[in-house]
Amino acid sequence: MDTPPSTPVNGTAPVHGTWEPRPAARWEDAFLSGNGHHGALVSGDPDDERVVVTHHTLVRPVGADEDRLPPRLAGALPALQDRLLAGDASAAETFTDGRPLRWVRPFHPAFQVRLRRPDGTGNGTGGGTGAPPLHRRSVDFRTGVAEATRAGRTGRAFVSRADDVIVQYVTGPDLTLDIRLDPRLPGAPRSLGVGHGAVLTAEGALLSLRARYPDSDLAYTGVTLVAVTGGTTSLAPPGVRVEGARSVLLLTRVRRHTGETDVVAEGRALRDLLTGDGPAENGPAGSEGAGTRTARGTPAAPGVLAEAYDVLLARHLSLHRTAYERVTLDLAADPAERALPGSELLTRPRSAALLERLFAAGRYHLLSSGGLFPPRLTGLWTGDWDTAWSGAFTNDANLNLQTASAAAAALPEVTEALASLVQRQLPDWRDNAREVFGARGVVAPAHSDGESGHSYHFNREYPLHLWTAGADWLLGPLVDHDETRGAHDPRTTAALAEVALFYEDFLTRTDGEGHVVVVPSYSPENRPANAGWGTVNAAMDLSAARHALRTAADRHPEHADRWRALADRLPPHRINADGALAEWARPDLADSYDHRHLSHLYAVWPLHEITPYDTPELAAAARRALELRGPENDSAHGHLHHALIAARLRDAERVANALGRVLDGDFFHASLMSAHYPHRHVYNADAAHALPAVLIEALVQSTPGRLVLLPAPPADHPRGALYGVRTRFGALLDLTWTEDGATAVLRPTRTVRIELRTSDGAEPLDLVAHEDRVLTLRTR
Repeated sequence: MDTPPSTPVNGTAPVHGTWEPRPAARWEDAFLSGNGHHGALVSGDPDDERVVVTHHTLVRPVGADEDRLPPRLAGALPALQDRLLAGDASAAETFTDGRPLRWVRPFHPAFQVRLRRPDGTGNGTGGGTGAPPLHRRSVDFRTGVAEATRAGRTGRAFVSRADDVIVQYVTGPDLTLDIRLDPRLPGAPRSLGVGHGAVLTAEGALLSLRARYPDSDLAYTGVTLVAVTGGTTSLAPPGVRVEGARSVLLLTRVRRHTGETDVVAEGRALRDLLTGDGPAENGPAGSEGAGTRTARGTPAAPGVLAEAYDVLLARHLSLHRTAYERVTLDLAADPAERALPGSELLTRPRSAALLERLFAAGRYHLLSSGGLFPPRLTGLWTGDWDTAWSGAFTNDANLNLQTASAAAAALPEVTEALASLVQRQLPDWRDNAREVFGARGVVAPAHSDGESGHSYHFNREYPLHLWTAGADWLLGPLVDHDETRGAHDPRTTAALAEVALFYEDFLTRTDGEGHVVVVPSYSPENRPANAGWGTVNAAMDLSAARHALRTAADRHPEHADRWRALADRLPPHRINADGALAEWARPDLADSYDHRHLSHLYAVWPLHEITPYDTPELAAAARRALELRGPENDSAHGHLHHALIAARLRDAERVANALGRVLDGDFFHASLMSAHYPHRHVYNADAAHALPAVLIEALVQSTPGRLVLLPAPPADHPRGALYGVRTRFGALLDLTWTEDGATAVLRPTRTVRIELRTSDGAEPLDLVAHEDRVLTLRTR
């Protein structure tokens, strides 16, 4: 059974979408659609619709390619190790090749498709004399369709997962529109070389926009096919004017390229999608800059565009809707609150309806931004060329938090996007291992733009080229996914071997007790209170090395003994004088507690190296470390990282407090995409994408041999249901709970014995493939 049960907890179903009573005044509030390649930000203004187009490949070239290579430092590594082991606290600060800090290539938008009602024409204002027109804009998470209606006119937009095209469809009486591709977006470089094209065709028109980056042979080209029913279409450079039409259908694609692109061929491919019967026989009815010629020859017959739109949508839904509907959270919210617009719900941070909608929006946005790549810091969207932190893939926390729910929340599409990114970048990861550490195997960078996997982003305060734990963290969700489906992806198995090979070559220094030492070591993005940024034996590095070696050993029996023996020689975690798990295992390194990152608790989450069940003393120390951790600058990712760790430690109150910091802090835009800082400062997908993982972890946790039910249940929401969760022992799970008890229905795909953990303790549980198992338990 792949679709979750539809029976709601309180008789009404959760809302799978959101709406607003007015257009988006800021691009941050635009509703989002995407297919993991193209993205669209839809403002929802029927009088001046602006759809910002994005694509995962659009990163601006900056600097020479040689500046994007890892530094050649391997020859100096032994001397650095000697100095760090001898206690030189600042030794790593000069371990560079002297280059300045260089960010990865910044992500940027392409242009906006603008459909504007010309001044003085009448598409209807509604509401009579001076009254504001009636308006509603919405986005349906089940379909990915953003829709706006006013005065008998409706505009719809979605990004097809099947055909990789942005589809816009406008209907209404006597439509008069100016349509153009507009590159004027905030932060766009003045020296961007922009060229427009507009030709009339039998369907309506073909628009193009080519933008060449300054001082580069790289460019990107957008092509939009405009198909019209009724009325007339004329050139109005740089676009076209449609007058008196009944419907308009637009299909848009963007490609990044060198040299020139064949706009005619791109238009023919779009026309094939429209007609469904191959390339159109009629060529263009005009040429670029061809005055104001009018197309009157063969406008689309009534119903033809509607049918074409329905066919495109149906193909898209077969992929998108199937994925989105796999998992549902129902918190028995008040039906009246479920009916509120998202901006109103956001003023009620303790509302069950708000959590339901943010959970649904988080899964929708995560699915929509995962395809060619997994989500960036901004998911797949931005309306500004000056994207914070370059809109990068940030691997030392942010990408990992965003993809945290992919396995449990049944989004293998996102896992595959992550796997594809890893596979494309493995050659660069090998360069990092060789050039910086003189080792075989792979080392992942802390930042990537999607093009390069090289470690070249570093400076004194952020010596990210010293960080060696990234490959283990990035491969973790892929391992989880393999466990949910009960089969090993050979790509993941091979990559794990390369991580183990790196550790074999890197872990060659030992301490006085015979433990191998991680040197140099770095705990993102913190430093000891009494030392420099590059150190020895950061807790995260120790856990990542142990986990990578043991996981690789499980899949490579021919090397298992050697890799497990090396893992066993790593030093244990240290508990400091405050009773907390120390961020650095070396005794002379003092903790710095007020920091947004919680790298040292990697053993608790996402790993299960430290648990309340298997390692209670270390779990108590981890809990103490969490208590001492300050919020530093109130970054959203820090709060939700805190909540995920607290859920693993069965601390429901701390989960609620950390989640409350985000809900109370005004972190969400009306689009239900999130911000990095409170009061919606800096557009960022961390909170939006990580929130579903927090709620799932509070309700269900699993490993290949264990199921934990209600480890940190939300006290403010004593009734609810979570349908369709995937477990790492190969079973689908539906969980319902009330004030008095809970029921879990397990649908195993393989026969396995696991340990069941509840508030009553532990017991063995035998599951038989394809035989449903119903569990009942008390919640108090």
